[in-house]
Parts: sequence; C-alpha cells; structure tokens
Amino acid sequence: MSTAATHQEHKSHAPKSIGCMVITCSDTRTPDTDTSGQAIHKLLRQFGHEVVSYHLVKDEPAQIKSRIEEGLTNDAVQAIIINGGTGISKRDSTFEAVDAMLEKRLVGFGEIFRYLTYMDIGSPAIMSRATAGIIKGRILFSTPGSENAVRLAMEKLILPELVHLVKELSK
Repeated sequence: MSTAATHQEHKSHAPKSIGCMVITCSDTRTPDTDTSGQAIHKLLRQFGHEVVSYHLVKDEPAQIKSRIEEGLTNDAVQAIIINGGTGISKRDSTFEAVDAMLEKRLVGFGEIFRYLTYMDIGSPAIMSRATAGIIKGRILFSTPGSENAVRLAMEKLILPELVHLVKELSK
C-alpha cells in the first residue's frame, strides 16, 4: 500500500465533524471587526465542523490561559484555534501563554506555516510565532491574527488534517 493510500485510509476512519473553540486575541478588535475570527468560523462550518464557543480576549496571558482552560473542561471541544498575538511586539504574548500549556508540540505546523508565508510575503515570515500542539487530549493551533494568515493556516494546514489529528488523539 502506498503512503498516500495509507494516509487516506487513516482519514477515512476519522470523525467527520469536530467541535472547535475559536479564540481571537486582540487589543483592538470587536466581534464586528474580527474578520479573522469570522473567517475561521466560516471555514470550519464549510467543512462541516461545529464552532462550540467563540471568545474575543485582550492579548493578556491570564485571559488567554483562562479561555483555553475553559475549553478543556468542555467535552464538546476537540480543537482550539487561536488567532492573534503571535508576533514580536511588546503586546504579543499569545505564544508564551500557549507554549507554556502544551504537553506535546507539533513543530511542523509552525515550520510549514512560516515556509508558506515566506513563499507569499518573503522575509517578514520570520516574525511569525505560529504554533500548534496537544493539551489534555485536544489539538490546539495558534496563528497570526491577520485574515490572510488565518486563511493560509486554515486552508493549507488545519482543515486538511483536523479530523486526522483528532482521530490520532483518540488512540
């Protein structure tokens, strides 16, 4: 059996719909201006997934951690998708909040995301601290907050593998 066939076989036994929590970290956005969070919602629903909860928080580690912990207590949440706060400015603290909580890191997510970003915008891609990992049996993705970055992460990396990742976590 080829590697591609094996990969497709794994995906065929994966759940079809994943319950997701979406968190936008921003000091300036409101629910009405959160186009990145809205894009995540729309793309998840297009792929048949459910947005179990949505939160817009300031880029404050305590608020971010609190919302993640809240999601971990909800059995319907199988994946947490965070956008915003992954840059290098003084206010960008999402990476530190998330990284401290991860039990296993999926370093390939950040590496490939930065590569794809580089192919799109060039050297500013090095400023992204996008990351992903496992926390208490859930998959967590943290992406930059721009709508273009969110769409890239969702369309090229997260959505193609989400059901497969959740299936692997259930083993």
